[in-house]
Amino acid sequence: MKAKTPGRDRALRIIGGAKLAGDICVSGSKNAALPEMAAALLTPRPVILHNVPRVADTALMSEILTLLGGTSEGEGTVALDMGRAKQSDIPDELGGRMRATIVLLGALLGRFGRARVPRPGGDDIGARRVEQHLRGMRQMGAQITETESEIVAEGRLRGDRIVFDLPTVTGTENILLAAVLAEGRTEIFNAAREPHVQDLCRLLSKMGARIDGIGTESLVVDGVPELKGAEHTVIADYLEAGTYAIAVAAAGGELRIDCSRPEELQVLLLKLEQAGAGVEVGEGWFRVVRSQGARLNPIDMSTWTYPGFPTDLQAQYMALMTQADGDCVISEYVHENRFQHVRELAKMGATIAVEGRLHALVKGPCHLRGTEVAIPDIRSGAALIIAALCAEGDTLLRNAWHVERGYEDLAGKLMSVGARVSSVTVDSQTVGSGSSYE
Repeated sequence: MKAKTPGRDRALRIIGGAKLAGDICVSGSKNAALPEMAAALLTPRPVILHNVPRVADTALMSEILTLLGGTSEGEGTVALDMGRAKQSDIPDELGGRMRATIVLLGALLGRFGRARVPRPGGDDIGARRVEQHLRGMRQMGAQITETESEIVAEGRLRGDRIVFDLPTVTGTENILLAAVLAEGRTEIFNAAREPHVQDLCRLLSKMGARIDGIGTESLVVDGVPELKGAEHTVIADYLEAGTYAIAVAAAGGELRIDCSRPEELQVLLLKLEQAGAGVEVGEGWFRVVRSQGARLNPIDMSTWTYPGFPTDLQAQYMALMTQADGDCVISEYVHENRFQHVRELAKMGATIAVEGRLHALVKGPCHLRGTEVAIPDIRSGAALIIAALCAEGDTLLRNAWHVERGYEDLAGKLMSVGARVSSVTVDSQTVGSGSSYE
């Protein structure tokens, strides 16, 4: 994503110290909705998606699909019809603005036998390379040309045995989208198992794809001649649910988080209980409680692929641990360069030492004070919001557009449960250009 030009920009102002109390309903998963919208390219029949989050990234995907010749109508419930789509080139000015555009490569290649996509943009969180995607597609018969700015793929695809060096979410999604219309059988080993990958498999199955092993590390896809339309409800966003759970554990209070899937957050909920929060789990909801004055224990944490601790909740957990009574180590094993929030947390008074590229030592408890900070990416933005809820005084968070890319009305939902949050307009100071992770 290109740096924003100076001008007026949205920011958030948060007055810390308020306790959170009430109910929050979680929105649909952005990480599920984006590849599922791309899947509409695989059929000339309509695909209707319910529970699509109203965030900037899904709006951008709708715009891209429209420019490819299809139609995208509605918000929340989105009706996609790619029957008249003929274009297979993603416009540079749109395609480079988020990571998820890379999954259009597999969908376009499967539908048209050709695709040109810009190098992916999104959040600047390390290498996030696409070599595994491209190697898999080459094995399936695609001829791929790469430059610094774009990827062009052509060819009729045939099933093959694809082995990922490491689990890759978008890589798994891309190969799935390419394989469902390919000739023969495709086997994907070391596949990602995240809930949004499983949900994509369920949508593709409704469309007529033949996929075995859903939810496991080994997926088997038998290609079919064509796919039909389908109607599907996007799963709830477990990362949004986890963000609210961490927020109430940090700020104090009691939240019931509805429209959620607590079984997808078992490691996080265990960590919160170990830290001293109360956790109650029901069918489609869970409750997190931290009483006023209750001690918060320092609990070490390491990110890992699903069902491990999500990398997309690491920054938020770090903000929580600044309030713990003692030191803890946070290890990031999924993505490199994912400690961008540390500098901004330090401005608020956090004492955090980054050790190499994988570990950060949080020396709690930290007395956080409100100040002006700049949001560098989606999840760092959520972490800074949590820190601001705990801080003494006012915090101004610039570059709020990052948060709007991944969370539907995060500020409004927090306000509804007692947080003192307001949206303001300020002279923009762009920090970071967005990056290559979400």
